[in-house]
Amino acid sequence: MIDLKKPSVATVPNTTAANKQQDHVTAWQQCLSLIIPAVGEQAFQTWFQPIVPIQLTDNVLVIQVPNHFFYEWLEEHYVHILKRAIVQILGLQGKLEYSIVVDQNNGKQPYTLNIPQNIQAPPAQRPLRNSMGQGVVVSGGGKELFDSNLNPRYTFSNFIEGECNRLARAAGMSVASKPGFTSFNPFLVYSGVGLGKTHLIQAIGNEIQRLHPRHQILYITSEDFIAQFVDALKLGEVRRFVGQFQKADTLIIDDVQFFAGKDKSQEQFFHIFNHLHQNGKQIIMSSDCAPKDIKGLMDRLLSRFKWGATIDLQVPDYQTRTAIVQTKLNAQGIQVSDDVVDFLAQHVTDNIRTLESVATTLALHYTIGKSALTLELAKSVVSKLCNTAEELSEKRFSVAQIQQMVAEHYYLKVSDLFSSSRKPELAVPRQIAMYLCAQFSDVSNKVIASQFGGKDQSAISHACKAVDKKMQKDETYRKLIGALKAKLSNLR
Repeated sequence: MIDLKKPSVATVPNTTAANKQQDHVTAWQQCLSLIIPAVGEQAFQTWFQPIVPIQLTDNVLVIQVPNHFFYEWLEEHYVHILKRAIVQILGLQGKLEYSIVVDQNNGKQPYTLNIPQNIQAPPAQRPLRNSMGQGVVVSGGGKELFDSNLNPRYTFSNFIEGECNRLARAAGMSVASKPGFTSFNPFLVYSGVGLGKTHLIQAIGNEIQRLHPRHQILYITSEDFIAQFVDALKLGEVRRFVGQFQKADTLIIDDVQFFAGKDKSQEQFFHIFNHLHQNGKQIIMSSDCAPKDIKGLMDRLLSRFKWGATIDLQVPDYQTRTAIVQTKLNAQGIQVSDDVVDFLAQHVTDNIRTLESVATTLALHYTIGKSALTLELAKSVVSKLCNTAEELSEKRFSVAQIQQMVAEHYYLKVSDLFSSSRKPELAVPRQIAMYLCAQFSDVSNKVIASQFGGKDQSAISHACKAVDKKMQKDETYRKLIGALKAKLSNLR
């Protein structure tokens, strides 16, 4: 149990005048008393206990964090919780500034980099709240304003483009440039879990906010929408509930599949949808499947989903996965070898979220654990986080074994796989053999290339991209690769 030895949440002063008299240590301790219940003890010990309050001047609280990665993590995962705590303790003009310790690794003393983070919030008048307690609608200066609930870290600049999402990204950019004035209204993007749909729809919202500062944007998940509607129903405030959403210029609803079977919530969303669309407002939605596949959705609501554009996000190809890993690690100032990047891109193929989770875990090992980002560490992390643990730890084969299996399947000699011929009867088996070696052999791509007639490492990467791309488009080819993997697994 964590004992802050400071006032509990119930005794924290909430008047601006009182807060101005606090020193930086007291202010931060009172913020922590609000943060702990929201994040839990384990997250608190990992991400908040190491923070050191530095100073409090003119309602600006400066906190020192161990490194840039630490700062990035707080901003990505806990920005809204920090926002609520600062505003409640320091008042509506409260701000936060990070002091980041930067280790130059050159024998010199570390220095600090200050990053101001304006997390002011206008005063609220009976705001609707989502499950995290964020205000949905607030008022200030006599004008009603929206707290958009957007995560500022979801932008187009860090949304990695590839064949899997190029069309959706381009359409999203078009929506952001002229919200409500394109044929993409409503705009619905769907995909499986962890392929970037939440990132994309929030990136659209953030881009609208950048291009059109006076545009009122509201992001909410369908689950929060339903929860708020139930509360409004109990309090007899359904009209007010609907009215708040109807004031948005752009409404972004995440995971609309959860409306399935919730007839009363669907009814209210139907009226909100109609009002916004008829008034030229933009509606953006996401789902984990195509609208036609959502069971329990009202026909009239489903028909409205089809008025605009519906685009799917596909599983990222090898090239996109490589870019994601490099971008994620480079953003933390971490350089990693091509072998590690290639290994991650080859073996973490199910979704972007898993790939980013692996990259983040590696960054944690490097930043906090002070571990070198070796291929062995990458294999260990992947085996623990992915569904390929058995495959990675127990099913490793020599290049020669894989070459022999592929050659026999195609009635070729192993030496035929060393050819540079572009004839399909040789090129296709060669690419597949390289692909399988990259996935299941126990050596690096550089070594694999040398065992294919002395080829360059880039040949392996090219083969992997080609096989990966064809598997996404050709079901017969995908089944062939699956059959060869099964045959390989039976070797021992």
